[in-house]
Formats: sequence, C-alpha cells, structure tokens
Amino acid sequence: MRYLRTMLHHLLKDLRLEWRSRDAVVGILFFTLLVAVVFSMAFDPTGNPTLAREIAGGLLWVGLLFASITALNGSWDRERRNHVLDAHRMAPAPPSALFLGKALANFVFVTLVELILAPVFVLFFNLHVLGQVWWLAAILPLGTWALVVNGTFFAALSLRTRNRQMLLPLVLFPITIPALLAMVQATTGVVTGEFEPDLWLKLLAGFDVSFTTACLLLFGAVLDAE
Repeated sequence: MRYLRTMLHHLLKDLRLEWRSRDAVVGILFFTLLVAVVFSMAFDPTGNPTLAREIAGGLLWVGLLFASITALNGSWDRERRNHVLDAHRMAPAPPSALFLGKALANFVFVTLVELILAPVFVLFFNLHVLGQVWWLAAILPLGTWALVVNGTFFAALSLRTRNRQMLLPLVLFPITIPALLAMVQATTGVVTGEFEPDLWLKLLAGFDVSFTTACLLLFGAVLDAE
C-alpha cells in the first residue's frame, strides 16, 4: 500500500503540473498535427485510398515517436529544479515508485494526444477502415506504453549528460525498433483488414513486460548515480 501511495503521489503531481502548464500535451499535439498536415499535402489521399491506408499507421506512430522526445526530456526537468532529485535519493520511498508514477503520467499525456489525433488522421487521409476498429483499443495502449516506459527511463539516464536532448533519441530509437515495427504493422493491419493479433499483440505485450521489468529494477541505480 505504501508503494502504491507513493506512485500515485508522483502521478498526480505530474498531472497537476501538466494541467497548469500544458507544455507536454501541446508540444506533442502540435508536432503530430504538423506531420499529418504535411504528409496529407504531399500526396492526394483521395486519389489512392489503398496507399493512404498502408501509410497512415506508420505516419501516426513515427510522428508520435518524434514528438514525444521533447515531452519525455522535459518530464525530468521539473525534478532537477531546487534539488528535487537529491530529495528523492534521500527519501525512504522506493525509487521505482517515482519512475512508475512518471511513466504513467507520460502515458496519460501521449494517450490524450492519440485520442485527439486519431479522428484527425482519419479525416486528413480519408481513411475507410477495413478491419475491426476495436483492436486499436489494445494496440494503442500497448504501443504507447512501449514508447513511454523506455523514453522515461532513458530520459532519466541522460540527465547526467551535457547533450541530453540529443542522447535520448539516439538511444531510444534503436531500442524501440521492435515495438515500433509491431505498432506500425498492427495499426496498418487493422486499417487494411489484414491484422494478425497472435503475432503483433504478443510481440508488443512481451516487449512491454520485458522492458518495464528491466526499467523498474535498474532505475534505482540510475537515480543514485545521477
């Protein structure tokens, strides 16, 4: 119960701070909207609906991946002010509770942007989904968690570096490739009606469980070494 209370405390704190500033959500939303507008102008979605269905899922996830970098880096900037991280090191609370609360807050921010962007992509790319849309209720959370759990961890790891804004994408992108492949293929499969749940959902779930466990176990060492 103490662990849960600590985690919820950090989660609610980040949600309150974001509600006041709205920096993370607005930044992610603006960037991904820009991606949707630019690529919808680059070709005529109405002229080739098959091509639009094949690329829309990839554009959505790639846009979210790039846009999330700024939000993930900024999520730890609050903890650096006034030596807050030093206080976390001395606190008797488990470090993994801090990490889990931070990752869940980032998950909420990115999910909120996805709920806004999904109808926008459908509109801009004139999408007619051929598969079962309800599969997205499993794909989007699993894919989003794969992105934010590693992003939150490596953003904390890069706090010690001088060029942390550049280090996070250099480390995060290669590690996220298996999950990104599953996200894109699963989303595209739903849109085109060729979704294979046994393959892509299992890959995403396995990725999430493996990296979440690793991040929770290693975050204490990252926090103490900062």
